[in-house]
Amino acid sequence: MSDQIIKNIEVKDAPSIEGLHFRGFRGKIDYPIMIAIINACKDADKDERSETVEDLVTSYAHLNNCDPYKDMLFAEIDDEVVAYSRVEWAQEEITKHYIYSAFFFLVPKWRKKGLEKAILHWDEDRLRDIAAQHPRDSERYFEAYCSEHEIEKNKLFESEGYIPARYFFSMSRPLDVIPEAELPEGIETRPAKPEHYKKIWQAEIEAFRDHWGYVEPTEKDYQGFISSSWFQPQYWQVAWDGDEVVGMVLNVINEKENKEYKRKRGYTEDISVRRPWRRRGIAKALIVRSMQMHKELGMEEVALGVDTKNPSGALRLYSNLGYKVYKKFTTYRKAMK
Repeated sequence: MSDQIIKNIEVKDAPSIEGLHFRGFRGKIDYPIMIAIINACKDADKDERSETVEDLVTSYAHLNNCDPYKDMLFAEIDDEVVAYSRVEWAQEEITKHYIYSAFFFLVPKWRKKGLEKAILHWDEDRLRDIAAQHPRDSERYFEAYCSEHEIEKNKLFESEGYIPARYFFSMSRPLDVIPEAELPEGIETRPAKPEHYKKIWQAEIEAFRDHWGYVEPTEKDYQGFISSSWFQPQYWQVAWDGDEVVGMVLNVINEKENKEYKRKRGYTEDISVRRPWRRRGIAKALIVRSMQMHKELGMEEVALGVDTKNPSGALRLYSNLGYKVYKKFTTYRKAMK
């Protein structure tokens, strides 16, 4: 869709702020504005991230169940963009629940003036419009997500009837002393080759099917996966049993983030083992190999994210390997009525 200007969207409960108005997404000219808003929020929210316009372009080219021209809201005050939000939806594979998600960024100097609630209400109304097009054959929930440092957002969601549904940790460990762990006999790692990318991705999908909130990925998701700046197969540790991919750690090094925060961190992410090969020490061995690789590459620490109730006992494994929690996140849900 070509760039377009959509101004003067009506937002109920909007606070009385001189010069305030709301508009929709205008296309590629909004990406630098969105990055500026994200960057303006980072310090206040203790949110260490280093996104670029190119990252947004890639992400928005591969959205599922979201039309940004209909599903985004921008708040402007005297022609300065101070906030934006986006909504999307998905249907969980196991429960078949419909999940209607929203997020927003609001620059710190305009917080606590009523904009947060107005934006959230617009997001919910938009999601209700979307839900009206779906069959009423399963439960429906609004969903929101934020860290422990986003104090006002946590208060907002709880005051609006959202209930914590799941907790997640960000964890890290230094690479001074690395434990030992070997792959079981018959299991080996191999360099990730282009002809194997899809097979590795499909193995990861299979491994995560029993996880909370699982949504079946699409071909668009795969294209987004291989287009992302986080797609760094040269760092992957992938375990094979003959012709079968049995487990993996899809390691990443974010050079821009490391430079911005003056650190040398590698990420040991997308850790998974397919069910027939679990409980054999494969995940532990792949993580240890990943630690060794990151250290050889000059990294001083590794980090990852984990669902605190991961059904495979991931939190216990990571803790035993020396990872410590440095940030907590909450996924909130509220029944849609």
